[in-house]
Amino acid sequence: MSKPAVLAPPAPPARISLAITGHREGNAAFTANRVRIASVLGEVLDIISDAAKAEAPHVEIAPTRLHSMLSEGADLMAAEQALTRGWELVAPLAFGLDLNVAINALPTTADDARAIIAGCDPADPKVKFRADSIRSMAARARLFELAERDAAIGELFVAGLHHPDDRRKVDIFTAESSLRVEQAARVMLEHSDVLIAIWDGVTRAFVGGTGHTVQLALEIGAPVVWIDANTPDRWRILTSPESLARVHAPAVAPRPRHTELRSLVRAAMRPAPPRQSHGSHGDHGTSMEGPEAFKRERWRAGSDPLLHGYRRIEALFGADTWRGRFRKLRQTYETPDAIAGGSAAGMLAHARALPGLDTAFVDAVERNIVRRFAWADGISAYLSDAYRGGMTLNFLLAPLSIVAGLAYLPFAKSSATWISEKWIFATVELALLASIVALTITGQRRRWHTRWFETRRVAEYARHAPIILLLGVVRAPNRWPKGAETSWPEWYARRSLREAGLPHVKITKTYLRDVLRNLLAHHVVQQRDYHIYKAKRLAAAHRNLDKLSEILFTLAVVSVSLYLVLKLGGTLHWWSKDYAETSSYLFTFLGVALPTFGGAIAGIRYFGDFERFASISDVTSEKLATIHTRMTELLDSHDSALDYGQVADLAREVDGVVVGEIESWQAVFAGKHVAVPV
Repeated sequence: MSKPAVLAPPAPPARISLAITGHREGNAAFTANRVRIASVLGEVLDIISDAAKAEAPHVEIAPTRLHSMLSEGADLMAAEQALTRGWELVAPLAFGLDLNVAINALPTTADDARAIIAGCDPADPKVKFRADSIRSMAARARLFELAERDAAIGELFVAGLHHPDDRRKVDIFTAESSLRVEQAARVMLEHSDVLIAIWDGVTRAFVGGTGHTVQLALEIGAPVVWIDANTPDRWRILTSPESLARVHAPAVAPRPRHTELRSLVRAAMRPAPPRQSHGSHGDHGTSMEGPEAFKRERWRAGSDPLLHGYRRIEALFGADTWRGRFRKLRQTYETPDAIAGGSAAGMLAHARALPGLDTAFVDAVERNIVRRFAWADGISAYLSDAYRGGMTLNFLLAPLSIVAGLAYLPFAKSSATWISEKWIFATVELALLASIVALTITGQRRRWHTRWFETRRVAEYARHAPIILLLGVVRAPNRWPKGAETSWPEWYARRSLREAGLPHVKITKTYLRDVLRNLLAHHVVQQRDYHIYKAKRLAAAHRNLDKLSEILFTLAVVSVSLYLVLKLGGTLHWWSKDYAETSSYLFTFLGVALPTFGGAIAGIRYFGDFERFASISDVTSEKLATIHTRMTELLDSHDSALDYGQVADLAREVDGVVVGEIESWQAVFAGKHVAVPV
């Protein structure tokens, strides 16, 4: 009975993810124009909603998601409008919920602040109203609370209210809380496609403030829909930090900005078309590209020994033991259904054991990211063997065809039969040459090179994503690499991460320490050790291939020299001229075969670029080692020094190093398409 076919995980649905930032009720422009601001905000959200719905014929649509930090004023206004539209509401909070409510309810006395932090009602009815409004909205949102420093910041907050004339206490709280708001804003922006900002355009200097958040969004590549709090109808779209220099310039005409906003939604919800359409011409015989072709890739249970050429060369010349050189190379690919109980079991178990984490989020990560990683990794591993093994085989078949065509020469003098049957050798040569052509055409038609690049990009983006997502970290919009021909792998990976979104969790010091020690640091050590081993193996492969090539060329020189010595000795009557004549065919054969094989070995070394890849892995391992040292120092410190911002930045650096390594080796292989080895 045959095993059931392994099916690809479903492609991630498309959704538009928004962020909101804006003034509080105390801002003069916001208060004066509140009604009109609410109306214009609704118009902008309607344009976005309609543009998202228009994508339904092209991709599966998921509900729009709004990220709001739930400050009173613009944040709550946008959250209310999002919920009335049936959108998801996600709240990355700069503090734990109670402290967040206390700070944003704007109490004027220390007693009211303490009451709210304790979960009780404040005495001031206006403060109570604001606190109740925030709590009511929070109850309808998925909360991501940065609460590991709540005790210290709560004390600073209360102390500032208790001693309002002590500027130092007030300033320390303002600075500390502003940094927390900036960290939460960065998390919010990394998970969003577009930021909507209700801002008076006055200043960007206040860290964590509306203007500063606008600038941060533009710096990390998120476009901003700016609704001017003074003149809401003048809303416009900002796309770069430089566009802030023209915030007070005349507004553009209404029609272009509507069209531009729809274009932003469309670009976020479906991948850009390839620069040059090829069609996959894959194993199913269909001509398609992008996520649909990825979904229809044929799954193999394991690698094909006929395509092990590249990895066998690497093992033969890179291993330091005979057992390593001739070890079995067959790989068994882990299926999407098996990975959760296999290689990812430890990571998922640690994630489920994290204090306060909603296990439904871990299930979503396993379903939306881990399974897709397994599919991409298995498909890419096969395509890697097909492309690199195919080209290695071509490099070996080329000298064999030449040698086969000349193989009759050593026997030419000893047997007239071999001369008369030269056609046999010519037939073998033709068969080998035809094999090269067939392999080249197959590789080009099936796009082994391009498909390998695309699927490997998906796999590497997803490899460490489950870990950094536990910290709410994803790649910023402008940190996603751009493929030379296609962009769908980045779209696919970004949508997969966005599907899981932010975890519903209250970040504590225990949570941070557990993620840092058991997941992030463990991953860094694995990757560091892998690259140390890889660099050593590839450097040895390069060195040994170089030596073999030199030996073959040296033997060719010796062979030709020996023939010339025999010829010269016969001419000078040192020995019989028959020695040179009877061996001339053999020396001709060796004179061609040895440098031909030497050139093939040099070609494999050039194609494999083992030395450059060794250098890339060396640099990567050094960077990861430095990051691990910093992690160790942080883990050895007192709990009071453990801060979300530091841990999140380390996660971002790990992501940058790993993806940077992938970009480097792809840059090396980018121009090495399947071709005839000439």
